[in-house]
Amino acid sequence: MMSKIEPLNNENFLLYCARNYDARYGASTKEFYDDINRIKYIKKLITRYKTDNDLKVRLILNHIIVLNNVFGPEVTTRILYFKLRDNFEIIKPFLVKIYILQQHIMSIDEEDHNIDTDLIAMDQFVVEALRKI
Repeated sequence: MMSKIEPLNNENFLLYCARNYDARYGASTKEFYDDINRIKYIKKLITRYKTDNDLKVRLILNHIIVLNNVFGPEVTTRILYFKLRDNFEIIKPFLVKIYILQQHIMSIDEEDHNIDTDLIAMDQFVVEALRKI
């Protein structure tokens, strides 16, 4: 029998991240928070792209790769969707590029909402920019 995944919400977000953090290399609490803050940096970079059409492809990609290295693909996809769902059409091509996009994102918010990522469109400007690297 498969265990039920706890819905991800604002109250349990940090605990979820801490439980899934790979501290194999003796990471400190500061390093953990530095990695969590990468989500904020990604959000700022997306805002800059949306307002100024200034897409920092490699910088966003590097932040996502670091998140994937410390959380793994499933958790990275889940936390990025949770924190950046309004911009997931911009994030999705990055996850596809590095082969970590999960087909289903499980249990988001209290509605126990599951997302089929195949149904999320991708920003074509981002797709084209990623094809060039």
